Amino acid sequence: MTPNPPSVEQDQVPVQLRASRGRLSRWTGRAFFTLSGWRLVGEIPDVKRCLLIGAPHTSNWDFVLAMASILALNLKMRWLAKHTIFMPGVSWFFEWLGGIPTNRNEPNTIVDKVAGIAEREGGVVIAITPEGTRKKVVKWKTGFLRLAQTLDCPILMVGLSFSTKQVVIGELFTPTGDNDQDLVAIRRYYDQFDGKYPDQF
Repeated sequence: MTPNPPSVEQDQVPVQLRASRGRLSRWTGRAFFTLSGWRLVGEIPDVKRCLLIGAPHTSNWDFVLAMASILALNLKMRWLAKHTIFMPGVSWFFEWLGGIPTNRNEPNTIVDKVAGIAEREGGVVIAITPEGTRKKVVKWKTGFLRLAQTLDCPILMVGLSFSTKQVVIGELFTPTGDNDQDLVAIRRYYDQFDGKYPDQF
C-alpha cells in the first residue's frame, strides 16, 4: 500500500517569508496535494528575499500547482504573469494570491514595479517562469537574471516532475554576471525534471 504524501506545512518557510493567510487557505492548499497525490519536497531558504523561478512550464497545470503550493506553504510570494490573465471576476483572486500583472512590451516598467515591491516589503519571494511561455523555446531570455541582479538577491530554482508528482524546492543560484554561462548552468540543473508535455521543454 502506497503511503500518503507527507503534509505540506508553513514550517517549510522561514518566518519572515510567511504570509498572513488563514487556516482555511492553508488547508485548501494541503488538501490539493493530498487528493492529487503530489508531494512538495524541500524548504524555502532562510533569506531576506529571493527570485524564484519555476520550470518546466508546459501546461496550465503548472499554474494550479504553483497556487496550491503558495497556499499550503503560506508563502509570501509575488508572481509575475501576463496582464491578460487578470480578467474581471478573477483578477482580485490572483492579486490576493500575490499576482502582479505585467506587459512584456514594457520591460523597464516591470523591473521598476518589482524593485519597488521588494524595497517596500522587505522579506518577499518574487516568482517568474524563465521560459515566459508554455511553448517550446530554444533559449531562455535573460530578463530574470537581470532582475535578480537588480534586486541583489539569489535565484531559487523550483522544479516540477510530472513523472514522480513532485514539486521540488531546489538550490539557490547566485548570478555571476555572465548571463550566457548562467543560463547554461541553470538549464543543466532543470534537465532532471519533466513537465506534463516534455517535448515542449
